[in-house]
Amino acid sequence: MKPGIRGKLDRLADRLVEIDLELGGEEAARNMNRYRELSRERAEIEPAAALYREWRRREADCLAARELIADPDMRELAETELASGQARCAELEDALQRALLPRDPDDERNIFLEIRAGAGGEEAALFAADLLRMYTRYAERRRWKVEIVSASESGLGGYREVIVRIAGADAWSRLKFESGGHRVQRIPVTETQGRIHTSACTVAVMPEADELEALEINPADLRIDTFRASGAGGQHINKTDSAVRITHLPTGLVVECQAERSQHSNKARALAVLAARLHDARIRERQTREAAARRSLIGSGDRSERIRTYNFPQGRLTDHRIDLTLYRLDAVLDGELDDILAALALEHQTGQLAALTEEA
Repeated sequence: MKPGIRGKLDRLADRLVEIDLELGGEEAARNMNRYRELSRERAEIEPAAALYREWRRREADCLAARELIADPDMRELAETELASGQARCAELEDALQRALLPRDPDDERNIFLEIRAGAGGEEAALFAADLLRMYTRYAERRRWKVEIVSASESGLGGYREVIVRIAGADAWSRLKFESGGHRVQRIPVTETQGRIHTSACTVAVMPEADELEALEINPADLRIDTFRASGAGGQHINKTDSAVRITHLPTGLVVECQAERSQHSNKARALAVLAARLHDARIRERQTREAAARRSLIGSGDRSERIRTYNFPQGRLTDHRIDLTLYRLDAVLDGELDDILAALALEHQTGQLAALTEEA
């Protein structure tokens, strides 16, 4: 094991002892917020500390086995024990490196998923509807809940823009690499001469901010306008000004919501989306700083970055960040995303492991 990694693990083990001492003291018992904070930290580091304890035991067993090899009567047994111990130490080192990888604090959050039609007119709007169906079907497979927050429909049943909230275990962890430009190549339904067109949509995946972050938005920074909700073709959904548009003045971010009949409900949803966008902006700012030191292997998260192409004539999907090509486009569009998402997560973890090794 590299000295740098072992040093990190020693500090982790020491920290666990400090936490246990503090949790056993009277002060932590009197301060429940501090008690919960310490308990959460302990739960995060205990798995790595347990692996490290086993690694040290196995390392000690290997040292003892090496000493016994010099004894002719014990040599065969010692060699067997040494081989077994070394194999287990190698497994534990790999597990420990993964346990030391920086944890994304947002991994367990729900998400807001935004899909916007780009170049391609009506065909791009129809592709946006296809992408929404793809993510919705994936969410159904995982028993996640999907709610439409806001939608701007096109004339042929597509979406110029649609925002949905997806709630479920590990939603952000699994879908956080979907942000970016999605391109489609196919013959549009409006094409009369059978020519293949290229259209595009932009996808943004944002972790839902918690209530505390939402409350921290300064009301003085907001301009809130109300208007009458309307559907496709200009048909009025209701006759009151229930739709809400919120503008965050410092950043210029604008959020509209008209999915609910109540102005209060639309305002609450719009504030939740705004909080998520502000939280997402902080994440992307942090990623940009990190990328300046080390380029991410799966892209920068820039919304303008083309990440994937859906080629209908060839039944092919290509993720350009990891050079992954699959020839089962229909299945993917039906929500079978696990192979793609697993490959993206593995590439991300590989990059993190490389960075950890360099630091060690």
